[in-house]
Amino acid sequence: MTMQTPTPFPRQGIPEQVAFDRKELGVILSLYGRMVAAGEWRDYGISYLRDMAVFSIFRRTAENPLYRIEKRPKLRNRQGQYSVVGMDGQVLKRGQDLKAVLRVLERKLIRAVE
Repeated sequence: MTMQTPTPFPRQGIPEQVAFDRKELGVILSLYGRMVAAGEWRDYGISYLRDMAVFSIFRRTAENPLYRIEKRPKLRNRQGQYSVVGMDGQVLKRGQDLKAVLRVLERKLIRAVE
């Protein structure tokens, strides 16, 4: 007689990991491309974890990230699911709208024209 362990039912509605969707990545990579063209940023990394997704931005590959763009769906009804975190761990901006949150990083593109 062979015994089989019961297979658990798949959990519905709870994803295994949090990820950025195509629209969110489009907004983030648009900003990233402009900053690379300006010579400010050089590399990035994406991490998909169980409770959050992180887009890390680096000046050089071997350094700690300059900024982290985080998506935490559990904070959707509180402070907002998107946040920009600085190198020292300080939250620079947090909110519901990704484009509005990323404006804190776009200010670095504005330079005086001589």
